[in-house]
Amino acid sequence: MMVGIVFLVIVVAILFLLVSAYNRLISLKGQTDNAWKQIDVQLKRRHDLIPNLINAAKGAMQFERETLEAVVAARNSAVNACASATPATAGQVAAAEGVLSAALTRFMAVVEAYPDLKATGNIGQLQEELASTENKVAFARQAYNDTATIYNVTQRQFPTVLMAGMAGAAPAQLWEITDEADRAVPVVDLSMK
Repeated sequence: MMVGIVFLVIVVAILFLLVSAYNRLISLKGQTDNAWKQIDVQLKRRHDLIPNLINAAKGAMQFERETLEAVVAARNSAVNACASATPATAGQVAAAEGVLSAALTRFMAVVEAYPDLKATGNIGQLQEELASTENKVAFARQAYNDTATIYNVTQRQFPTVLMAGMAGAAPAQLWEITDEADRAVPVVDLSMK
């Protein structure tokens, strides 16, 4: 009788551990998906701001048509990459967003060369909104990577590794820098030459 009770307690404890592991994986998968959607929300905001910025700058920047077209093309590519994005396709989205970031950087440099354009209230306000959105995107990427890392590590830990297949758990791809120019250390020259 005592052996039967001990055996029953052990079986219940094992079942409790396995159910807990399964539920933990499902919870982390949901958190990872939510973190991915937060990136998606911020990228949508970014993508929506860009046409307004381009339209506000178009009239004053007739001679910089290539720059404007590059931003529009990069934006369209990024929108297409985000349309069916999932945590598994984070690399593709990151690459498209990297191209867009580079095009926006070139665009902002061109805007700096036009004092009349810079003085326009709409351009300044849109630049501030875009800068704010860039910060939100960076924060969302960090939150996603943190959540995805916890999810990925938990999948490989015991006893959750036993339940990973049943929970449909697959490693989430982290958001990484794909453009080597983004990794370069900026050169700051304050010599006033």
